[in-house]
Amino acid sequence: MTNKVIGKALIVIGDATETVDTLYPYYRLQEAGIEPVVIAPEKRLYQMVMHEVRPGWTITREWEGYQLAADLAFSEVNPEDYLGILFSGGRAPEYIREDPDLIQLTRWFFERNKPIASVCHGVEIPARADCVKGRRMATVAKCQFDLEICGGIYVNEACVIDGNLVSGRTFHDNGHYVGPWIKMLEEEAKK
Repeated sequence: MTNKVIGKALIVIGDATETVDTLYPYYRLQEAGIEPVVIAPEKRLYQMVMHEVRPGWTITREWEGYQLAADLAFSEVNPEDYLGILFSGGRAPEYIREDPDLIQLTRWFFERNKPIASVCHGVEIPARADCVKGRRMATVAKCQFDLEICGGIYVNEACVIDGNLVSGRTFHDNGHYVGPWIKMLEEEAKK
């Protein structure tokens, strides 16, 4: 039995996007009857990674994860076709946050109060797009500075909801923040 599709939502990735940050919401969207549409700088196959601080280490180690194809390039997206957007984590946000099409898309969703989710390093994209001023967000602790220097408010919790914005710290928080974001998407689909 397949769910009736009630709408589509964007997932932003690039090379070195965190695997679990990306695939957990990807499949949860499908379960909710929302089509996940993966977007990236180009329409091609991307290499995801797995990040973890292992015992004895004080920094994050990285291993290759699965690959995922982007359905569309940022420049090809018509935001009006989508219920909301998710900014996945990993190292990708640091490299893709300067893309002018991604900045424009990010601002579009924030300006219209559409459902937005961010996890881990994903915060670097809305921060770069100047969309976090006065907004409460969770992010991985090492991105607290990125958030705060752009006017955001760091909250060290598994799920932070600030209006249309839902955020988590790392993939460990997937079970806390993805569900509330999906509920927002379902409400958006009813409009």
